Amino acid sequence: MRISDLEAATGVGRHALRYYEREGLLGEIPRGHNNYRDYPQSLTKQVKLLRGMQSLGFSLAEIREVLESLRARGIDCADGARLVADKRARVEQQIRDLRNVSRLLRAEQLRLEDSARQHGRLAD
Repeated sequence: MRISDLEAATGVGRHALRYYEREGLLGEIPRGHNNYRDYPQSLTKQVKLLRGMQSLGFSLAEIREVLESLRARGIDCADGARLVADKRARVEQQIRDLRNVSRLLRAEQLRLEDSARQHGRLAD
């Protein structure tokens, strides 16, 4: 299938698809007799998986690791569990960091509102 077909099937733009190809995330793409890329139908599922993982915050390096495992032999459950556990730990750390930032911002907001009230620039 041509890139326009893959684009239509996945909802992913051709520029992103070509980027994924350059980054080695799509594997080797065969070319037809006219030298056009001939994207296999199986890439539809792979691209959707790639985008799903991206939306969950997986890095391209992490996605590459999963896709290469799937292409080579199927992902080992223990490796998959480790990858997900590592990602979950990073997400939980990000949540803690964001809560700290939120507390700091709230304190600064209250300080500024108090200052504005003292100068008659904010109604109670």
